[in-house]
Amino acid sequence: MNTTFDTLGFTEIKDMLAQRAISPQAREILLALRPFYSESELRRNMRETTQARQMLDLVGQPPSPVMERTEQCLEKAVRGEMLLPEEVEGIGMFLTAVSRMRSYLERGKTSGIALAYYTENLHPLEELREEIGRTVRSGQVDSFATPCLSRLRRELEALEEKIKEKAEGLLRVKKSYMAESFVVQRNGRICLPVKKEYKSRVEGSVIDRSSSGATLFIEPAALSRLREELEVLRIEEDCEVRRILYQLTDEIAGYEEVMRDNLRMLVKLDVIFARGKLSSDLGAVEPEINTDGRIELAGARHPMIPAETCVPLDFRLGGGARGIVITGPNTGGKTVAIKTVGLFALMAGSGLHVPCERADICMANQVLCDIGDGQNIADNLSTFSAHIRNVLDILKRVTRESIVILDELGSGTDPAEGMGIAVAILEQLRESGCLFLATTHYPEVKTYAAGHEEILNARMAFDRENLKPLYRLEIGKAGESCALYIAKRLGMPDDMLEMAAQRAYGGISRELKTELRLEEGPKVRLPKLPSPTLEKMQNRKALQNRYNSFNRGDSVTVYPEQVIGIVVKPEDDMGNVLVQVKKEKRLINHRRLKLKVAASQLYPEDYDFSIIFDSVENRKARHQMGKHHVEGLVVNAGADGE
Repeated sequence: MNTTFDTLGFTEIKDMLAQRAISPQAREILLALRPFYSESELRRNMRETTQARQMLDLVGQPPSPVMERTEQCLEKAVRGEMLLPEEVEGIGMFLTAVSRMRSYLERGKTSGIALAYYTENLHPLEELREEIGRTVRSGQVDSFATPCLSRLRRELEALEEKIKEKAEGLLRVKKSYMAESFVVQRNGRICLPVKKEYKSRVEGSVIDRSSSGATLFIEPAALSRLREELEVLRIEEDCEVRRILYQLTDEIAGYEEVMRDNLRMLVKLDVIFARGKLSSDLGAVEPEINTDGRIELAGARHPMIPAETCVPLDFRLGGGARGIVITGPNTGGKTVAIKTVGLFALMAGSGLHVPCERADICMANQVLCDIGDGQNIADNLSTFSAHIRNVLDILKRVTRESIVILDELGSGTDPAEGMGIAVAILEQLRESGCLFLATTHYPEVKTYAAGHEEILNARMAFDRENLKPLYRLEIGKAGESCALYIAKRLGMPDDMLEMAAQRAYGGISRELKTELRLEEGPKVRLPKLPSPTLEKMQNRKALQNRYNSFNRGDSVTVYPEQVIGIVVKPEDDMGNVLVQVKKEKRLINHRRLKLKVAASQLYPEDYDFSIIFDSVENRKARHQMGKHHVEGLVVNAGADGE
């Protein structure tokens, strides 16, 4: 149940209640608040909340009950231990609070508020309160508590003054022997500060000495006798004070039962008025309570949502319908709606008012919910696993008197299987006879709900023109195809919309075509926008083709010298070109070359380049070897590479 309290926000409501209580006992009771199982107990608590609200509206805030340590002091008195003056004074303040609460409640009797008649259970014990007020003040027994104490304190005061005057007289007479010009106190005794060398000149007892040892603090013999008289008077005073406190303690213990009744009643009233204060602060109303399994809310406002942004909820469930399936777009307010219903059921079942215009809420033996992803990393559970575990636990506990709230039913898994599981869960809830609310996105679940009269479809309203959720629940209407409509408004072509509808619903109805304004005939396809192209790295073969851009006989410019050369041999694998520059053949990287005139423009197609690149000797040797083999004849091919 605590998980449900946290999920639905009831724990926060209890914290708000505790903040409005004054006493620690009332805060403890409010933090432990739970829905009632007894109808008579619930109705009594609800009446008390209503009457507290009436008193607050009529008379204003009640007086603060002063109960700090009252119970501990009472128990101490009953044990026979003497109460200290501040403890007796605390009992007096408690009785004053009882008297003030009684006067506050009396003002409600004229308006016929039944809560006001709790005055009959409050007993301010006027005589004891007045005696405490007369005897103890500011944490001390007052001097006028008894004639004896008054006399003793007068004698003490006179004797203390006499001792002071005597000491100051001795100080003046023996001024030359003194280290200081004033009397001092050491160990509770009045002493003279005598120089060490004059110790024998002052009759009395050495009580203390200075850190240097140069000054002795001596209590004169004449003062010693007076001090002894003072101590006797103080003992007599202490005995009288104790006698008075024991007498008051005994009187307080004699009213033990009345005091405990007062304590219980002030705590009870603190609890009741905390509920009334919350009702006032939330602008809440008393809900009607029924046991017929019926929930009706008009203008319900979730207490955790600011009033300026909260959209009121109208809700109705019960009678013939036992369940509601809510569909609609994300962020449309489905979860807030079901949480509001669940929270109101907990609040009303605990005797609290609910923030709405009108409410009729049934009692429930339990409110069970599965909201949020519930993922448990420690247990290595997925979101879907966590949902199923929670739902199965709910199905084990649910009875006809339960309220069940499920959010995103069947989500977190394969859509087809999730839809089937959602329907199976709803069927179990339907057979249990409980009240249930579920949110879903599956269209098949809407179809299932439509086939059972005990289940209603509902949707969250959506502003199609502005593409905004309205956060308003519409019961009796299945969720509309907002996703398709939004896609249409945002520019999705008709052919894509038709395919989406086909996949989602197994076909597209005439109503949906009209709703989406799908055009007949050829469909306009989604236009393509210009996009950048990738620049891929070329492979080695492509590089080789690029290198072969120079041919034998091409006239080229060699950089950076900017001299003219003739290509002897095209690029090799390393991109180097053999170029003849001024009868010298050089290997030059192709990047340093620029084509000046192609060979095809300089020479005929069958031109013999050996005329340019070979020496006369090489050409002759080639000519002879072309006719027949000549022993010892060598052709030098190193220069042109052939």
